[in-house]
Amino acid sequence: MNKSTVIKDIDELTDTYCNDCPVKTELRKDRGKSGAHRFCIEQCSVGEQLQFLGQELMKIYER
Repeated sequence: MNKSTVIKDIDELTDTYCNDCPVKTELRKDRGKSGAHRFCIEQCSVGEQLQFLGQELMKIYER
């Protein structure tokens, strides 16, 4: 993977699933911004994919 591919994949995931996510919107109302963010990081499958891609991006930058 190269940097531009990883960034493109991250953008596609957030545009497709995160920007209009009804779960995130509802959680922001109930738990606030940090509570919704925590859900995305710890329990959402898209969040897991984003974390993986972020780790891949860090590997590229460390080279």
